[in-house]
Amino acid sequence: MAYMSQEGYDNLVAELQRLESVERPKASAAIAEARDKGDLSENSEYDAAKEAQARLEDKINQMKLAIQDAKVVDTSRLSTDSVQILTKVEMTNLTTKAKMSYTIVSENEANLREGKISIKTPIAQGLLGKKVGEEVDVQIPRGTIKLRIDKISLA
Repeated sequence: MAYMSQEGYDNLVAELQRLESVERPKASAAIAEARDKGDLSENSEYDAAKEAQARLEDKINQMKLAIQDAKVVDTSRLSTDSVQILTKVEMTNLTTKAKMSYTIVSENEANLREGKISIKTPIAQGLLGKKVGEEVDVQIPRGTIKLRIDKISLA
């Protein structure tokens, strides 16, 4: 089961609909066009179109599974007492004094440019359940970072 926001769920459903209604017909048309070009045994365009269609179908199936396993979180029931999924955490790296702010989201919603990190990342894992003022040592690939939680709010 994957917990996610209503917005993340709606975006996933919209993307699935786009893939099925727009991209799938395009892939079929590309295969038909390549097939019309003759001998399939030496038709690299046909092979490429079939491969692209297989990748698209795989992506569609993965999205269907994600939607099936999704559990939309009722944000009105969330608390800012401690760090949890769909909370925004403002923190300070105590070594560099750099301020950081991340919203902890499901894997499907993660987008670093938007400041959304997956609940499965080392930073999110290290922050879960912690409260404002707590200092946390988080193990990341480059070593350990020391963070202080400055604020927890709802995303």
